[in-house]
Amino acid sequence: MLIRAGYDITLTMDGPTPLILMLEVHPDREPDLMTAQVPVFDPPVPVQRYLDGFGNRCTRVLAPGGPLRTSLSFTIGDLGLPDRQQPMAVENSVDTLPSDVLVFLLGSRYCETDLLSDTAWALFGHLTPGWGRVQAVIDFVHQHLRFDYSQARSTRSAFDAYRERVGVCRDFAHLAVTLCRCLNIPARYCTGYLGDIGVPLVPDPMDFSAWLEVWLDGQWYTFDARHNRPRIGRIVMARGRDATDVALTTSFGPAHLTRFEVTTYEEFP
Repeated sequence: MLIRAGYDITLTMDGPTPLILMLEVHPDREPDLMTAQVPVFDPPVPVQRYLDGFGNRCTRVLAPGGPLRTSLSFTIGDLGLPDRQQPMAVENSVDTLPSDVLVFLLGSRYCETDLLSDTAWALFGHLTPGWGRVQAVIDFVHQHLRFDYSQARSTRSAFDAYRERVGVCRDFAHLAVTLCRCLNIPARYCTGYLGDIGVPLVPDPMDFSAWLEVWLDGQWYTFDARHNRPRIGRIVMARGRDATDVALTTSFGPAHLTRFEVTTYEEFP
């Protein structure tokens, strides 16, 4: 299947401001692109692209004072299959994990393993390790939190979400990631496109989405605590420890979001 996706974002700065943008498709999915992925900036600015320590594609610009509009539209090929399920997958002991996976066991800015460790073991410690225990974590987060766009808050952590019982997709992902890490199960935060493909359309404005990947049986598997069902057409943009590592925009000075549009839909020949 073909998916058409893109964004149209405007940031307004008080003066010249360095920016780091993480708005392009992850290098893992670049071979699937059917059209060029070329961000457009208005006014034009010099662009420096690089890969960060997690392998994400980043764009570095110096924005002039005033509004800076950036947009991108592309078509990508997709197998059209739902997220892969492997109910027999087992957990790997910490001593056998690859060294580059260990970082996804540690606490981070939005994932306070120290504050939720006792809770995680009380809720899930008695369950058989493996896929079923991870799914129990996902089920719990899905039921424990109430999704509410109006309650979005950039400072909400996993512990805050657990106490407040409300949040948006990033909060669902942060809490699930944290609970998995508390159980010694590596988990990483993901951001990207997720359109309403294969599911009923929702009236909310389209947005980027957040989910998680969990290391089981020697590989990463996708889980989604907000939707809690296999979905079709995920397009990963970035992966990291939490939302800090995969921020859509990072500004080194005041920046005001004045336009934000995201599109993701199946494109028919």
